[in-house]
Amino acid sequence: MTVFPALDLMGGKVVRLAQGDFRRVTVYAQDPVEMAARWAQAGARWVHVVDLDGAREGQPKHLHVVSALKQCGLRVQVGGGLREQAAVEAALEAGADRVVVGTRAVLDPAWLDGLCARWEGRVVVALDVREGRVVVRGWSEATPLDVWEAARRILACGVRHLLVTDVAADGVLAGPNLSLYRHLGALRASVIASGGVRDAEDVRALRRVGVAGVVVGRALYEGRLRLEEALQAAEPDPGEEP
Repeated sequence: MTVFPALDLMGGKVVRLAQGDFRRVTVYAQDPVEMAARWAQAGARWVHVVDLDGAREGQPKHLHVVSALKQCGLRVQVGGGLREQAAVEAALEAGADRVVVGTRAVLDPAWLDGLCARWEGRVVVALDVREGRVVVRGWSEATPLDVWEAARRILACGVRHLLVTDVAADGVLAGPNLSLYRHLGALRASVIASGGVRDAEDVRALRRVGVAGVVVGRALYEGRLRLEEALQAAEPDPGEEP
């Protein structure tokens, strides 16, 4: 299982929002590249970047950071403000290995089809979930789609990776929604879990329900979980199927 340390960027700084609320922001670092370099030294292979300014303004604002992160030897997965094909292309040209798209991917399957046809395997769709239903537009608008139905539709477009966030758990160290990820395991898709991870045991629990990756943010920043511990917990136990 892949561990993705999270870099949520606002005004060039590393921050975290509680449950996606821009009024509940905590600044954790001034220099995202310096932080990413420390993670690379600790053994990280990927970093998950969320351009919060881009998400609010509708176009990416931190692509220069993406380019700098590549110099740390990390693979970069980035989202936030990628609502047009040109923005997706710009992110990939800046060095992103994968791009994360959300609202438009859920609401506009034809657009998603086009992305997957052009950049096969490099498109991740974010499914944000509240009480089993998919929410869009920065978690402000509920859809009639349950997460299972939405995931099946998206995978039919050729998507290989789903980033699934339990909105209620995000940024509040409440523990991951294991039942949600266990339910999605039957899809046999590459599911990346996001939201609620507190410690190494949460990482182990997610590995055991079969997710392909986990995004870890606040627990790292607040010292509740060391990256080395998370990476170790992501590896199969002796005798366990990888």
